[in-house]
Amino acid sequence: MARVSASMPMAIVILGAGALDTARRIQTSFEQARVHGLASRVNADIAYDDFGAHVRALYASGTPIVALCSAGIVIRALASSLADKIAEPPVLAIAQDGSAVVPLLGGMSGVNVLAREIGVSLGIMPAITTSGELRFGQCLLAPPEGYALADIEQGKRFVSDLLAGETTRIEGHAPWLDDADLPRSGDARLAVRITPLAAHDEDSLVIHPRCVLAWIEHLSSDDDDVAERIRAAMRAQGLSPLALAALAAPARYMTSRSLEDAARALNVPLRFCDAAPFDADTQGIALHVSDTPVDAQSIGRARGALTVIGLGPGSAELMTPAARAVLVAAQDVLGYETYVRMAGPFRDDQRVHMTDNREELQRARHAFELATEGRRVVVVSSGDPGVFAMAAAVLEALDEGRAAHPEWSAVKLAIVPGVSASLATAARAGAPLGHDFCVLSLSDNLKPWDVIEKRIAHAGEADLVMAFYNPLSKARPWQFDRAIDIVKRYRDPHTPVVLGRDIGRPAEALRIVTLGELKSEHVDMRTMVIVGSSTTRVVGDWVYTPRWYE
Repeated sequence: MARVSASMPMAIVILGAGALDTARRIQTSFEQARVHGLASRVNADIAYDDFGAHVRALYASGTPIVALCSAGIVIRALASSLADKIAEPPVLAIAQDGSAVVPLLGGMSGVNVLAREIGVSLGIMPAITTSGELRFGQCLLAPPEGYALADIEQGKRFVSDLLAGETTRIEGHAPWLDDADLPRSGDARLAVRITPLAAHDEDSLVIHPRCVLAWIEHLSSDDDDVAERIRAAMRAQGLSPLALAALAAPARYMTSRSLEDAARALNVPLRFCDAAPFDADTQGIALHVSDTPVDAQSIGRARGALTVIGLGPGSAELMTPAARAVLVAAQDVLGYETYVRMAGPFRDDQRVHMTDNREELQRARHAFELATEGRRVVVVSSGDPGVFAMAAAVLEALDEGRAAHPEWSAVKLAIVPGVSASLATAARAGAPLGHDFCVLSLSDNLKPWDVIEKRIAHAGEADLVMAFYNPLSKARPWQFDRAIDIVKRYRDPHTPVVLGRDIGRPAEALRIVTLGELKSEHVDMRTMVIVGSSTTRVVGDWVYTPRWYE
């Protein structure tokens, strides 16, 4: 299993503001690390409400966890999740003041290496208790990135034999062991064997360099088990499947689902090339074995990904975990400047492209251009990307541009929902959207005002709750009053109206008025206006629309 790298999306979990300084010190050494903080106590990169549930979710997703709290808290939180020692991610407990680093779980995934790196950033020695690592200065069972341990159980027996006094020799190229304090002997019974060949030897610790590249020259229409074909080809040459570094295929197969499934099944990257990256004289599958581990990133390009996400109304705790995960993995982030700043902070290796709020189609085209280079691209919107936001603009750009840019159709496109302003405002007020409702924008930038008036009238006649986006701007100060005049034809003056300004942001304000009291000076472009139906009611400080209708 690969060791933790600086680019891994590590979670630094804190319970309060007292640990924030130490968390930020650790974060500076890890590019994709994010500080997760208890929402009620501290403002961090990612908010959570329940420590136990949050760390269990991180653990289940394989995310390295650095918890700035007592080891006992972490152990009790994760106890019910512990099962597979081989698959578990690194988990560490660190004193809030940075005075102690204690690796708890993940010996097979490089937790002690991570502990040492964090110890360097904090200027302390970690409390490593693993006997083999203490004795030899290296964890033999956690080879570096680019190598894979063949058999963990055999590995444990091998280390036990060394601890009992046996000596070993090294066969093959293992530079990370050069400085290890191993008991060596040229005629030792035990051997560390670095080989891509499938091998099992009771006297050997077998480590496979990921040095095999598989090239898939041709796919048939019914080729639905590429992974098994590759396994069979490797068996025929005596190669271990763990030595596979990557799959490569012609660019014409970029959208192939069977290739994507095969790469996932084999747990390797999938790359695309204009021509075979090595001499391949077969129309099927060809294998190339290198002398050293293969850097998949140096081969061709990946299938580009373009994901449109919604940040929610503004606060970190209302951003969905799926949106946050996409942001962490992004190479390029595009959006209106205000929203891009909401999405940060960003790593030095992430490229940020901020544009004016009225450049949606230009932004979408730029996103496709970046994605066709094989990059992971994210376009950000506030709220939900499908509600008066960038998802429609991206699809419009694809619709208009795919004839001139057929390569755009090969981009892996996804849309990740977010909490819209109407839903966030409704939740703060109670449940004004508890029955049928409609969502309308009062901006006439992209549609005629007479269409807006007609839709308001129809919604009023249908007795729908109405949620108004973009209610008022300096360029059109009269339109809100006109819209409300239309609503008043169909609603009683006592109809509840919810006004939510900057909901989910530090300056949020919520106000409940009646339709008769509502005036244009109560709103601006940052206000969400929800006008109730004939059944909407106020109970105490809450507004709700009953689920029934008479």
